[in-house]
Amino acid sequence: MTSFNPLTSILNQNKLEGPNYVDWKRNLIVLTSEDYKFVLAEECSKKPTYPTTEEVQPYDKWMKVDEMGRFYILASMVNVLPHQHQPMLSTYDMLASLKEMFGEKNCAAKQTAIKALLTTKIVEGSSVREHVLKFMSYLNELEILGVEIEKEPQVEMILQTLLDSFQ
Repeated sequence: MTSFNPLTSILNQNKLEGPNYVDWKRNLIVLTSEDYKFVLAEECSKKPTYPTTEEVQPYDKWMKVDEMGRFYILASMVNVLPHQHQPMLSTYDMLASLKEMFGEKNCAAKQTAIKALLTTKIVEGSSVREHVLKFMSYLNELEILGVEIEKEPQVEMILQTLLDSFQ
C-alpha cells in the first residue's frame, strides 16, 4: 500500500510547461512551508577550507535542503526543461535560469497582484475574516513573485481597507 504524499500530488498536477510559470512558481510554496525558503533566494557560500563545526553545520544543511529543492524543481518540469536544468549546481541557479526564460510573465503577474491589493476594500456587511484572508492571499502572491513587504506595513495596509466603523 502506498501512502499519499501531498507534495508529490502538487508537483505532478502543476508541471512547469512555460506559459504556467507564475502558477508553477507559486507552488514552490512547498519549500517555504517547510522552512527551506533560503535555497530559493540565496546562493550557497563556498565550502569552508578548514571548517569548524559551527561552519560545517549550516553548510551541510544548505546542501541537503538545496538537493531536495533541486529534486522538487526537476520533478515538477515537463519536456526538455529537466534535461536543461539538471547540470545546474543549485536551486538558486535553476530558478535564475527559469526566471530568465519565463520571467516576463512574472512582471505582468506582479502588476496584476499589486493592482488587486491596492484596489481591495471591504464591502459593507461582508465578513472581515474573509476580507483579511483575501488580502493576505494577495500579499502571499506578491511575496512569491519577489515583492517583499515588511509585516508591520502589511497590518497597516489591511487596516486601511476596512470601513471606518471597524477602526
